[in-house]
Amino acid sequence: MNPSPSEAASEGELLRLAQGDQVLELAPHIGGSIARWYRQRLGDAPLHWLRPATAQALALRDPLGMGSFPLVPWCNRIRDGRSRHGARPIVLQPNFSGSPHAIHGVGWQRPWQVQERSAHEAVLALQHRPQPGAADWPYAFEALQRFVLGPDHLAVEISLRNLSDDAMPAGIGHHPYLPHTPGTRLQARVSAMWASDAELLPTGLVEPPFLREMAEGIELARLDLDNNFIGWRREARVEWPREGASLTMTAEAPLDFFVLYCPRGADHFVMEPVSNTTDWMNLAARGVGPVGGTMLAPGRTLSGRFELLCMMPADQESPA
Repeated sequence: MNPSPSEAASEGELLRLAQGDQVLELAPHIGGSIARWYRQRLGDAPLHWLRPATAQALALRDPLGMGSFPLVPWCNRIRDGRSRHGARPIVLQPNFSGSPHAIHGVGWQRPWQVQERSAHEAVLALQHRPQPGAADWPYAFEALQRFVLGPDHLAVEISLRNLSDDAMPAGIGHHPYLPHTPGTRLQARVSAMWASDAELLPTGLVEPPFLREMAEGIELARLDLDNNFIGWRREARVEWPREGASLTMTAEAPLDFFVLYCPRGADHFVMEPVSNTTDWMNLAARGVGPVGGTMLAPGRTLSGRFELLCMMPADQESPA
């Protein structure tokens, strides 16, 4: 018998959804993360659409070793964990080894609760209450993630509701790791890239020549970057020629920004649909843009949805 939602969360077990030959394994206790999403194949190893969490990453409860994790209530870095954008000063502790900055929000490092579940759908929830006197996110909020697994796609909706009495600086997104195998190609249309300093914080907008190639499809082995992009058409396509497979990401507003992390020589890369650029609050306070983000009024909700559509290898049979 499957554990109840509360038992699954408290015992640290993976939450397994299935639809046809697609399987999604969620790790509510590890930052509300996706641990694995794969296609079962008869007589062959599973075809993983996201980089799968290893047994070691699961044992260590390491969100950086998962397939994807949520970004709430902001995306990527806040310089030195400090900002005066909004009614309440933001003073945060660094939460990533080797960096003086606060990164990826707070949701990825906290357990989420299973609010709803069925055979192929689940809702995870997180409530945050600031700790008085602590270097903590100073606004109360509730975040939800809804996962819907289809026979050829995964849809994810993430929402953020401000439970504070003041307007809250807000951003949402997700951090999917994808396999980078030989020949992997990416196609995405953007208008410009934020150049970054040595600490990966934006310095100014540029239009490097590879953007034109990326619009038609570029081999990822040629790139070595970790940058934000504006003017994203809310669509990106990945092709794995060796596997004969592809995946298309589509997104809805306010997930209008795109982040690509592609370290040379790694077996993975990251493409993020997000609603704000790195350090958006400090950039906005200086009148620099476009950076996204929003001031979320008390009681209001910010939500966004993205979908991952996978194309199956034509020469593989599905389980009966």
